[in-house]
Formats: sequence, C-alpha cells, structure tokens
Amino acid sequence: MIPYQTNKKKIPGTSYKEVRKNALVIFNRIKKRTKRNPYIRSAYFGKQKIFFNYFWIHLHQKRHRERIIRLRYFNCAIELMKNSRNKPSIEVNRNKKTEILYRFLGLTKDRELFYVQIKENKRSKRKYFMSCFPLE
Repeated sequence: MIPYQTNKKKIPGTSYKEVRKNALVIFNRIKKRTKRNPYIRSAYFGKQKIFFNYFWIHLHQKRHRERIIRLRYFNCAIELMKNSRNKPSIEVNRNKKTEILYRFLGLTKDRELFYVQIKENKRSKRKYFMSCFPLE
C-alpha cells in the first residue's frame, strides 16, 4: 500500500479541549456547505460522497487519551479522503457482512504515518468516515 502524502500538519495541542476546538473549526467549514448531512467528495471513489455520521459517535467510544491522538489527525484525514487516488486495503467487516471497510494509508507533512478508515454499506453504497489513527 502506497501512502498518500498530505500537505497538512496534525492539529496542534495537548489537551482534548484544545484539539477538539480546532477540529470543530475544520468540521464546521464542511458542515456549512450543506443543509443536511455533512460530507466531502472523494477522488478515489469517483467524487462520491463520504458522510461523517459515524465519526463523532465512534470517537466518543474511545478512551480520553485515544480521542486526543485520533482527533489530531482529523485535518490530514480530510485531505487524504478528498485527494487520494491510492488503492486502500479492502476487507469485508467480520461483524457485519453487509459492510466493506476501506483503510487508506497517509503521511502527514511531518512524515508520520496514519490510517483513515471508511465504511461502505453494500446495499445503499453509502460511504461513512469511521476513524483516523496513527500507525502503531
């Protein structure tokens, strides 16, 4: 898998409050463009929409420290989803056979590797941004 080189740095900050504030500024720019569900269009999926419905829910299921780590990659993840044409790893969700999980590999401006995970519903063909996290 070839990583996509982003032009963005990770969101700065050490406290959750600080990082979340900066991430919400980025998210609100996306949210303002539509009256309904916020989305971005992906180059890899042929300009199809990727929705954010599950990202915030999934994030709040994590421990406090893990939230900070994942949220710092939010800015880089947005750019990767918009512009990357690199092939992701693809697998069927073991828990739900009606879902496909795509995992893209990215590289921040500071040369740190991270993953972006997108879930696709097989029936509706809708795609949802699930998570972004560093390579461990």
